[in-house]
Amino acid sequence: MPAHHAKSIALTPELDRLVDELVASGEYKSASEVMRDGLRALLERRERNAAELAEIRMRIAIGLKEAGRGEYADGTGEEAIHRAFDIGTARPGA
Repeated sequence: MPAHHAKSIALTPELDRLVDELVASGEYKSASEVMRDGLRALLERRERNAAELAEIRMRIAIGLKEAGRGEYADGTGEEAIHRAFDIGTARPGA
């Protein structure tokens, strides 16, 4: 893919070595490919984080509406928090 805009970046010695190793291993053809792949991974992580945050906000809004209607969880606040974490950390299909 031809470069549309050339950028000059400064890398730490450790990251510079990593880029060189990835290119030398044949995993990437150039330092530009390494950087593009890293930036794509960063973009994916940011999008995933944004989706997770939207999910958290939606669940909070639902909880606030339920609380406004007087729908509360049974037990202590600590028990409710533990149940919420258990539900939130459950893996689909587990």
